[in-house]
Amino acid sequence: MTETTAALLPTGVIGLVLLAAILHATWNALVKIGGDRLIVLASVNAVAAIAGLLMIPLAAAPNPESWPYLALSVAFHSAYYFFLLKAYESGDFSHVYPLARGSAPLMVLLGSAWFAGEYLPPIAIAGIGIASIGIASLAFDGGPPWRRDPRPLLFAVATGVSIASYTVVDGVGVRHSDSPFGYIGWLFAIDGLPITLVALHLRRRLIRSYLHNEWRHCIGAGIASIGAYGLVIYAMNSGAIAAVSALRETSVIIAAAIGTFALGERFGRRRIILATIVTTGILLMHSAL
Repeated sequence: MTETTAALLPTGVIGLVLLAAILHATWNALVKIGGDRLIVLASVNAVAAIAGLLMIPLAAAPNPESWPYLALSVAFHSAYYFFLLKAYESGDFSHVYPLARGSAPLMVLLGSAWFAGEYLPPIAIAGIGIASIGIASLAFDGGPPWRRDPRPLLFAVATGVSIASYTVVDGVGVRHSDSPFGYIGWLFAIDGLPITLVALHLRRRLIRSYLHNEWRHCIGAGIASIGAYGLVIYAMNSGAIAAVSALRETSVIIAAAIGTFALGERFGRRRIILATIVTTGILLMHSAL
């Protein structure tokens, strides 16, 4: 990859990533209220796989150089689903989710510098750091996330590592593909298989009755998921990977707002302060790009 010291984030890309953040928060809220999270995640990925299969004939095939990245992305996504589900089993959603999402941009910053040769200005790095700290701090709303049990913390950090890994891999892979839509289509088509097969094995007696009652949630979450990550991959084709990652993670603030207005959760003074910190970081980052 070509080394750069000031990768730009065009205005149009900012709009796409903010839309992706809204869609990401929406599908995660649907997963939260959907009951059995393994079935919901598998259903979301099955819907995405169908969409990917429909995209493949409409776009040029990715260059052969991008296929190793596609394979790595599927592996890291599978790890992400595993650690995310384990984190939700051992800890609260409100603790695990911000810690996982907030830790990812800093790791993406390091990974994109190492693997993509992207070196952002110091002000942009400071902005990403401030935004990440603000997002991760939401995990401490109401107390520390571990509460005498280290598993939520460990699984949340492992989830963040997985997020950072597939983000960097896809950011580099889509640039090698010369076909962003082809790369997105093939990724969605392949990525949905592992978790769908796992759910069919572990929940085979429950899937039919569950989908009978919750199919609207699953389809809605699946469509939102396609838009959320598809837009991010497309944005990383022309914008700095770390900047896209940090802007995308504002979905945590949007998710908190959805929880307040749609799910009856409190927002509170602490969340207002942290949302202000995140916004300050994003504005600082944008001022340098």
